[in-house]
Amino acid sequence: MQSKLLAAYLRRTVRPFLGVWARTHSLPWPMSMVDQAGRLLPPVGDTTVAPVRLDECRAEWVRTDSPRRVGAGGRSERPTRRADRDRVILYLHGGAFVVCGLNSHRRLVSRIAQSTGADVLSVDYRMMPRNPISHAVEDGVDGFRYLLDAGYLPEQIFIAGDSAGGYLAFMVALALQSQGLPPAGGIIALSPLTDLDPTRKMLHPNASLCSVFPKGAVPALTELADEVEARIVVDGKRGPRVCPVDADLSALPPVLIQVGSTEMVYADSELMAERLADAGIECRLQVWQDQVHVFHAADFVPESARAISEIAVFVDEQVRRGTVPLAGTGT
Repeated sequence: MQSKLLAAYLRRTVRPFLGVWARTHSLPWPMSMVDQAGRLLPPVGDTTVAPVRLDECRAEWVRTDSPRRVGAGGRSERPTRRADRDRVILYLHGGAFVVCGLNSHRRLVSRIAQSTGADVLSVDYRMMPRNPISHAVEDGVDGFRYLLDAGYLPEQIFIAGDSAGGYLAFMVALALQSQGLPPAGGIIALSPLTDLDPTRKMLHPNASLCSVFPKGAVPALTELADEVEARIVVDGKRGPRVCPVDADLSALPPVLIQVGSTEMVYADSELMAERLADAGIECRLQVWQDQVHVFHAADFVPESARAISEIAVFVDEQVRRGTVPLAGTGT
């Protein structure tokens, strides 16, 4: 019942709004207002938040059981890995690469932290239209390097994201490989976008069933990405776009994908799971019946808590498989 009510509400509010945005995406929309509105959604009970500065963007630690540690000037000190933690999550928020941020996703991130027992580094990556998607990927890689510098082993780091953040989670994992960095312990993709080519999504039955995205929003996002990327020219040519579904996936770590059965991006999740299987990569695709886009963020929907619990199961399994020692316990 909760899921049906949420779907009906989104169909009457968010979906029409996105339809207007799709037709007028070149206008200077005040997108920052959405993230500011996210301040109205407090994190779960015992959450503490500490600001972090990466090379090109802000980030923050989200913890559910540790005091905030702030250094001189109000900036958080680079933490050492806590002895009771054998896992950490690098989180990349959704929002079609143009909207949302640390505020809008703080509650969801805190719930994931609470369920998994992991500290979470949430990255406020650079977004369109001022920056191409490649800059967001660079910021995600910077976040991964930050965690390595903080004392975490690469296999203890899980890269996670929702919607566009799911796209970035895969692209960051691929960028680690291209830069000679070690792979992460796993990838967690919630209702992920994995293909900027709108064709497959537009032809799927979910194009008319999705409660969040109207058909026009998909090609509009691709068009915006094309416009932004056209400004980036190297040696007189625009660099080729490589989406996760078209990349060499053979070196990726295990993957968990969660998606609602009626989502526009269900086609993306299904295709990504197929490509991962073809590449010999362990992938767990969980399809949640009749759930809306990123239903995980809706506390009052029972499936939200269940899905987040499944994230914890995935993280537990990968940590046990890696048999990574805790800090201070020796090898």
